Amino acid sequence: MDGILPLWKQKGMTSHDCVFKLRKIVGMKKVGHTGTLDPNVEGVLPICLGQATKVAEYVTDAGKEYIATVSIGTSTETEDAEGAPVSTDNSNKKISRLEILNALEQLTGEIVQIPPMYSAVKVNGKRLYEYARKGIEVERPERTVHIYEIELLDDRETFEGEEIKFMIRIACGKGTYIRTLSVQIGEKLGYPAHMATLVRTASGNFRQNDCLTLAEVEEHKKKNTLQQFIRPLEEALAEFEFVEIDDDLYGKIINGQVLPQHPALADNEAIAFTKSQKAIAIYCNHPTKEGLMKPEKMFPFNQ
Repeated sequence: MDGILPLWKQKGMTSHDCVFKLRKIVGMKKVGHTGTLDPNVEGVLPICLGQATKVAEYVTDAGKEYIATVSIGTSTETEDAEGAPVSTDNSNKKISRLEILNALEQLTGEIVQIPPMYSAVKVNGKRLYEYARKGIEVERPERTVHIYEIELLDDRETFEGEEIKFMIRIACGKGTYIRTLSVQIGEKLGYPAHMATLVRTASGNFRQNDCLTLAEVEEHKKKNTLQQFIRPLEEALAEFEFVEIDDDLYGKIINGQVLPQHPALADNEAIAFTKSQKAIAIYCNHPTKEGLMKPEKMFPFNQ
């Protein structure tokens, strides 16, 4: 069984929990997820099966979409609702819709984030959460992330109270922390803030409507109907230019030969070669030999 299974990860489970359970359900070892989702977050988690595990990184690096609830009034250690409060403003607040929209606009495009201490980012070989659990504060590297769109999902004109909550939809690039984005929104509005809830509604080409829960996967496996939900690995390569090849080039590419640069690589960092519309290899420009290309990924059994 090769391909991508769009899974709906439910709250309370880690991404590794999902992989462990799926290995048992589908009866195969080559199962991998495409980027962790925190246990308290539910949402789209594409799972790669068989040969498709080779394309997991491309799904991980693809754009994501989330729906989050931003809570204005309290910041927390973890920047979400799970952490202990750090700063609280109990004043009665009154924020206009225009003020929120302005804050969201300022955080759209390329922005700089500092990953939260409770995150999996590595500093000096250790995860930040390992330092945080020991109460050690370390300098965290800034990262530039891309926010394609933030949409306010609340239609109120005025938001008022000691605690103000509103929902937003975020389309973003890889490496974005929605927890940190929520804190940044609060900073733009002049108050401490955290992310109260989060749901991932899309990962790359895979959306909520495409997904099965673990229980549904198990049911379809028993009925021998699971295959109809497995998506071809080509769907993970949507950002690549596809180049269909003839029999002569196929014989060379299937053996992973270093070859003269294909014209399509003049405008792309990498391209996907296909035979009968099936991806057989991803080639990139050779790093040291000008005018040549080399294989980056091979899918010899994707027929």
